[in-house]
Amino acid sequence: MSRIINTENAPAAIGPYVQAVDLGNMLFTSGQIPINPKTGLVADDIAAQARQSLENVQAIVEAAGLKVADIIKTTVFVKDLNDFGTVNAAYEAFFKEHNAPFPARSCVEVARLPKDVQIEIEAIAVRS
Repeated sequence: MSRIINTENAPAAIGPYVQAVDLGNMLFTSGQIPINPKTGLVADDIAAQARQSLENVQAIVEAAGLKVADIIKTTVFVKDLNDFGTVNAAYEAFFKEHNAPFPARSCVEVARLPKDVQIEIEAIAVRS
């Protein structure tokens, strides 16, 4: 049986989807764009956008009773693959700050993202 995860600590869904679905042993988040859930604003800087997207994923994972270290796979969508180095540095710092192992990851360039942001990140987490 699945359970819908919803938290005010991450941006509300802007379409017909949920923040995450918890299947008991696995959690699947929807893609998180870098909207600050408190202000509704998006930073201009790609590093700040990457960090905010990861913090939004974290909020959802924690709302499901898991932690960053339980994330086993992420998919990163970027508007410009030339930003890969900057995104990679922010991503690495985020997981190191949480003493979490790096998950498996895919990173792809896309033509456009919702609200014209520069990045979107989704995750899969597993309960041990």
